[in-house]
Amino acid sequence: MKTIQMTIDEPLLKSVDKAIRAKKTSRSAFIREAVVLALRRQAIEELEARHAEGYRRQPVKPGEFDVWANEQAWEPA
Repeated sequence: MKTIQMTIDEPLLKSVDKAIRAKKTSRSAFIREAVVLALRRQAIEELEARHAEGYRRQPVKPGEFDVWANEQAWEPA
């Protein structure tokens, strides 16, 4: 691991400290977890944007997936 220095505003630090007390963890562990989650979210957003762009470039044609309609199995609610 590498030690870093960061700046954080006072209200956010108070919120972090409150959260770490509740989770019984350290600031470092809490911030590491937050960074991992933020990076995961960013990766998902990038994939979703690529997916949407693909459908913008090649929209679904009417009837394109009709062949699969009978294959769907919907569970009763």
